[in-house]
Amino acid sequence: MIDERAVIHPSAKIASDVQIGPWTLIGPDVEIDSGCWIGPHVVINGPTRIGKNNKIYQFASVGEAPQDKRYQNEETRLEIGDHNTIREYCTLNRGTVQGASVTRIGSYNLLMANVHIAHDCVIGDRIVFANNTALAGHVIVKSYAILSGFTAIHQYCQIGEYSFISGGSLVTKDVPPYFLVTAGERRASATGINSEGLRRNGFSAEAITALQRAFRILYRKGLPLKEAMSQLQEMTATYPEVQLLVDFLFQSKRGIIA
Repeated sequence: MIDERAVIHPSAKIASDVQIGPWTLIGPDVEIDSGCWIGPHVVINGPTRIGKNNKIYQFASVGEAPQDKRYQNEETRLEIGDHNTIREYCTLNRGTVQGASVTRIGSYNLLMANVHIAHDCVIGDRIVFANNTALAGHVIVKSYAILSGFTAIHQYCQIGEYSFISGGSLVTKDVPPYFLVTAGERRASATGINSEGLRRNGFSAEAITALQRAFRILYRKGLPLKEAMSQLQEMTATYPEVQLLVDFLFQSKRGIIA
């Protein structure tokens, strides 16, 4: 199951059924659970833990040191869940002690070619990162989001659940859940609700209509944020889906995208 041309460090812990292609390098303090397929020319450094049934394609760099000038070879780590697909030339860095000392990637995610996940990022489940998407350090991307090709996310931003970011977007503020974000001349902006994505994920027509109304309250009525949030809170009794949006707004530290 392991090609004889692969180089495996003696301290690496690899399940018996893991497949590893030629010229792949597995460094010390790497754990790879069962059902994984690691292609040729992959480099995995530790401390890194990779869960079950992941596929990592050629020329990916997984668990490398963070690209941060403050990093002084402290022991930090990368944790990857289950059933992820990591395509060619993806770069996934470990955390820093200035963050949580860990970069975390959930399960059932698709990382297309050339995706970069920087230090201390926290990635949820069932997210699509299209080609050349790049996350700066300390970014949080929550489950079911879709980031289109050539999207760039500023450090410390949060991307909410079920949001959709169009190709070529530069995101410098938090993106609330359910939002549709479109690239602009200088920065991306919120243009509506990700209605098609919500339908595909089983949201009812009534719930989608309520979320569209919530978007209008937040962006189209010219209300102060405090008053808009008060109206959104009133909606949660009838439309529980709005609560996720309200909770996100309360905890946002960078402010939300315009």
